Amino acid sequence: MVLKQIELQNFRLHKSTSLEFSDKLNLIVGGNGQGKTTILEAIYYLCTTKNINLASDSDVISFGEKFFSTRGAFSQFTLNQNTVYYDLIKNKKTYFIDEKQETKATEIIGRFPVVTLTQSDHAITQGAPSERRRFIDSVITQSSKTYLEILLDYSKTLRQRSSLLSQIKETRNSSLNSQLDSWTQTLIKNGSVIIGYRKKFVEEFIPFVKQAYLKVVEKYENPKINYQTITAAEDNVEEAFAKEIELVKEEEIRRGINLICPHRDDYMFFVNDKELKRFGSQGQHKTFQIALRFAQFFFMKEKLGKTPIFLMDDIFGELDSFRANKISTYLEEIGQAFITMTDLTKKEVLKINHGNKIIEVVNGKTTYA
Repeated sequence: MVLKQIELQNFRLHKSTSLEFSDKLNLIVGGNGQGKTTILEAIYYLCTTKNINLASDSDVISFGEKFFSTRGAFSQFTLNQNTVYYDLIKNKKTYFIDEKQETKATEIIGRFPVVTLTQSDHAITQGAPSERRRFIDSVITQSSKTYLEILLDYSKTLRQRSSLLSQIKETRNSSLNSQLDSWTQTLIKNGSVIIGYRKKFVEEFIPFVKQAYLKVVEKYENPKINYQTITAAEDNVEEAFAKEIELVKEEEIRRGINLICPHRDDYMFFVNDKELKRFGSQGQHKTFQIALRFAQFFFMKEKLGKTPIFLMDDIFGELDSFRANKISTYLEEIGQAFITMTDLTKKEVLKINHGNKIIEVVNGKTTYA
């Protein structure tokens, strides 16, 4: 899949920007706060309907304006014109594919696959379990529409059950227990399916991580991912889940919260059998983060039969020349990629060739170098 061109209107500093892209490498250069990352942000909106930085839609609108829009042309087997339009007054975001409004995220996510590598990826290996779950779920949801639908249903069930537990805690109304049992059964059913998907994913994903890791470090080290869940060691996940949730039922009612669920899962990363979070150097963390994103790219490409768009935000500034050169070589296997930089001092490691593009950004204005 290739993004041919994009148009931004009232999108942060970009009042009116139109760009055509290379099918290969697109290097976007600009100082801090000039609007280069905004271009990646707009691309991510077109691929997922969401903000790459989890910012609110209203924060994206140019100062003093009432709406923003971004429009892009994607080419795979056919050409699709995608548009995201946000109305500040109505506080409403609308997504269109070829002028047809799409209302379900399940119809969009994974249709235009995207991979991001940003400085905030340090949270995946160094941050809270929620960051690792977010990463893993983002890969699986783009690769499996079924998983996305189950995850959305599970989230609704989790909220309903949480609300009910809170009511029981406050009112001590035992008549609500039958409702709780019903939501518990739904939670167990959907949660068990989610656990099954995650277990299978980790098994399939690890070879891609090992291959990517070898490409980046050019020597053999053994990266590993362990999936930590309440029923990880059980063959019958649903039965094990039901037993565990029964054990904490009274405690959940007393505290008014869900205690045993996949939303508390974690993933442990290892290099040569040493836990990365506890014993890894900064260089090992960065290498693992990069390997995860390249692994995501090739995993999704194989699963979807589509080539994802690769977005890389200002990461070369913090890489040593060895890893920068390795990533540059690896990018030759990718296809289309978008890379932001604050300056061109490391342009030589990216091996700019004929057919690639350099776009300079100054205060929301763009020019081709």
